[in-house]
Amino acid sequence: MKTDIHPDYNYIVFNDLASGEKFLTRSTLTSQKTTEFEGETYPVIDVEISAASHPFYTGKQRIMDSAG
Repeated sequence: MKTDIHPDYNYIVFNDLASGEKFLTRSTLTSQKTTEFEGETYPVIDVEISAASHPFYTGKQRIMDSAG
């Protein structure tokens, strides 16, 4: 395998803006923003929807008008 061609694979926190839930995983994404999670500081990526708030996984329907 070639060296120095793969992106860094580090821990990162994804923050679900709809439900407020955070989860820690590993990713090649990076961020300048950081957050505290379980006593450690990690970079954070804000996402609008995840399995914690998606109607398919939660079984709850959200009604949104056409104005947003």
